[in-house]
Amino acid sequence: MDNSSKVKPDNHYNANTSVASRNETDKSAINILIPVDYAGMRLDQALAKLLPDWSRNRIQTWIAQNRVVLNRQSCNAKQKVWGNEAIAIYPHFEKSASNFAAESIALNIIHEDETLIVIDKPAGMVVHPGNGNWQHTLLNALLHHIPQLEKVPRAGIVHRLDKNTSGLLVVAKTIEAQMHLVRQLQQRTVKRDYLALVLGETSQNDVVDAPVGRHPVHRTKMAITPRGKPARTHFKLLESLTGCSLLQCSLETGRTHQIRVHMHAINHPLVGDPIYGGKPKKTAEEINRLLTTFPRQALHAWRLAVIHPDNQQTLQWQSEPPEDLMLLLGQLRKHQLLRTS
Repeated sequence: MDNSSKVKPDNHYNANTSVASRNETDKSAINILIPVDYAGMRLDQALAKLLPDWSRNRIQTWIAQNRVVLNRQSCNAKQKVWGNEAIAIYPHFEKSASNFAAESIALNIIHEDETLIVIDKPAGMVVHPGNGNWQHTLLNALLHHIPQLEKVPRAGIVHRLDKNTSGLLVVAKTIEAQMHLVRQLQQRTVKRDYLALVLGETSQNDVVDAPVGRHPVHRTKMAITPRGKPARTHFKLLESLTGCSLLQCSLETGRTHQIRVHMHAINHPLVGDPIYGGKPKKTAEEINRLLTTFPRQALHAWRLAVIHPDNQQTLQWQSEPPEDLMLLLGQLRKHQLLRTS
């Protein structure tokens, strides 16, 4: 949540003095090395790209207040960077009455260390407050579990799952870890595999490469549109069932509703999807009932792999599908056996 307009301009101090009085392990500092591929960018532009949860205006304010130090020297927003510059940022935030409240909500924690926490989110839980869901979210729960996340943008959340999608999310405990994970997402080194139960039977393994953006008419929906952002979803068949297929969908990008939109576009919408769904093809009455009464999109964030920001090792986690999806799959498999026996 950006409160850049609330940063007081009189919180100004001399950069050289601050450098002399601080050491490189100062925990109040955010330390960044400018990537080589940012060569030629303005300093404020490069930092805005590296710190996407903070506005460029906020970053410019910190630079003007000498809260940004480049190679242990003062700097200005317009100067060019050429890669490998060492940046130290000493952020300042005003407390705000609009800060989200910590709430004691149980979390299914798959992994936790000093840098990362991996959550297995249940269907029905909103990740970030907004759009009429201002309480009882994952963010509220994280603030209770780890109070220091109040100092990290979005309480360390770097990617989201829809309310009614279950599965794995990684959360950063520090600003440096958050930047590292955001960079991984930008470079597409985070691996995210989903289980998706879709309508229709298919034997095809393929990739959907189509830009996803806001629907031009229905603004609460997403759609494939030329004005959208690039989006690629790889999918492969895991299991053929009567009237539907269980797919593994792997994200190369992470646009809002990406899998749901892409599967709808190839005429295999997700079972139970209230926005992008469709009607099952004519099949047995019981199969039809199962496919039309499932109360949410049948989508589960199954596997997640990231490079750990501290030791650069690749870590991977897996989450078994929740009970409602397993029950549905079990019923469908039972009918499949009856059909082939």
